[in-house]
Amino acid sequence: MTEISTQHLRVFEPQPGLLAFYDGRVDNTRLFSSQPNWLDDGGFALGIASYVIWDGDEALVYDTHLSIEHAETIRAVLALRGITKISVVLSHHHLDHVAGNEVFADCDIWAETRCATALKAVEREFAKSTPPIKPLVHPNKVFSGEKTLRVGRRKVQLMPFDIHSSDGLVIYIPHNQILLAGDTLEDPITYFAEADKIDTHLSELARMDKLDIRAIYPNHGCPERISGGGYKSDLIAATRSYLQKMQAVAANPALGDVPLSEFIKPELTSGAVSYYAEYEAVHNGNLKQIFETPKV
Repeated sequence: MTEISTQHLRVFEPQPGLLAFYDGRVDNTRLFSSQPNWLDDGGFALGIASYVIWDGDEALVYDTHLSIEHAETIRAVLALRGITKISVVLSHHHLDHVAGNEVFADCDIWAETRCATALKAVEREFAKSTPPIKPLVHPNKVFSGEKTLRVGRRKVQLMPFDIHSSDGLVIYIPHNQILLAGDTLEDPITYFAEADKIDTHLSELARMDKLDIRAIYPNHGCPERISGGGYKSDLIAATRSYLQKMQAVAANPALGDVPLSEFIKPELTSGAVSYYAEYEAVHNGNLKQIFETPKV
């Protein structure tokens, strides 16, 4: 088994009591293989963060990152900070968010019911993926709907949102209005895991926009924005705008001929999102799904 390098992993502390473990968006660099694989061509290429909420000797890890090695680094950093009680919350079931679960097998691993069910369904597929996730450690704390946890003196709210994937779960921290968004939001655009549910995603984004939000931290985004204090709520509006434009493409395919930099130009100009070339491929993949989704 190839050992995954963590030499490019950066640790940010964008807010008191919040750590971001960020890897990726490194030019001319791959971690696993020169051949196509989910780790290099997905999370690492786009840039990915796992987050830790901590207070005193307690911590909550939001997603276990790209690999066992990344998860081991997270635990090592927490140990150096004197943290002895760790729990995990999974944002959803995709590979780049659960690959390090094994490192936290001795901890409470929380997941909403839909995520837990999805992980059981994909276990064999993940074991055969490149690189494989084997064994896949499943959540041992499963709940339905919303859930409130405590991390030291802090209250955190786990909230399901059917955006990107049907098992999406965000963390909202009420005392400082922080939203850890998982993959429900990305900079600059959302990745379609379920292109036939855009209306649902738009409705859920409208529901998310009603939260009192001071800063948003997506798992995939610009490292400078994440380290510098996060995104504002206009990231939600930018995501809604992109989805609405993609619906327009379904009716007028010529709209899909422009590059992403032009497709989302108003959102780039406003500063809600920032251009990153690797997302041209994501946009093209989204367009392909739009054109292939049966009309109803």
